[in-house]
Amino acid sequence: MEASSADKVVVIEQTSAAVVARVADRFLTRVKARTRNGRIAHVALSGGTTGAAVLQAVAEHPKTPQIDWSLVHFWWGDERFVAHDDDDRNAVQSRRALLDHIEVPAENVHEVAASDSGLTLDEAATAYAADLARFGGEGEAWPSFAVCFLGVGADGHIASLFPDRAEVTATDAAALPVRDSPKPPAERVTLTRPVLNASKRVWLVLTGADKASALGLALAGASYTNVPVAGAKGRKRTVFFVDEAAAAEVPEDLIDQSY
Repeated sequence: MEASSADKVVVIEQTSAAVVARVADRFLTRVKARTRNGRIAHVALSGGTTGAAVLQAVAEHPKTPQIDWSLVHFWWGDERFVAHDDDDRNAVQSRRALLDHIEVPAENVHEVAASDSGLTLDEAATAYAADLARFGGEGEAWPSFAVCFLGVGADGHIASLFPDRAEVTATDAAALPVRDSPKPPAERVTLTRPVLNASKRVWLVLTGADKASALGLALAGASYTNVPVAGAKGRKRTVFFVDEAAAAEVPEDLIDQSY
């Protein structure tokens, strides 16, 4: 089934391990195609157990040595405002899983400032927005990510855009500070919806029965203010990679057997 750019499609694998393997392979295929003629690829990573598992699978994949990683820039959709070496940092998890195992220049890895960097939370968000602006294109103050990975919480949150909070509807900044997060740690920095949705491809990776409700609401067209994942949309493709447990409420006509 071919989907138009406005469509959201779902790719279902039997297990979470199979989802991880599928996403890793698709990611490497996409990055290789993007960088084949020397073009730069900007990629936004996500945190969490599944996000780290995908990156570890990328690190171990036979296609990985074929990529010119000097052409790839890595960002994060959100970050926990904790110390630079804290295990809670998405960047720490991503480095351990993949970035420390590939030849990517240090200047291509764009981390959010840590809580022990000397910057305040607000300054960290401002600095991250300024870094994004250095690579802005098409009249925007941020790059268009070739692939933007997003995990999804059981409450439907993406990045650190949580339901019924002001950050979900913000459009006047690329990155925002988040305080009193409903999920610890309390302080975070998040990209906003305009930046996430400027991505060419948004890939949402969900596994487990606890994600079925959020996925069902997203596909049913729920309000993104109440269910932030419902507002995630890539310019070319929006793909939900899910396991069978998470797919319990997916309509048959949205399942893509060809992707």
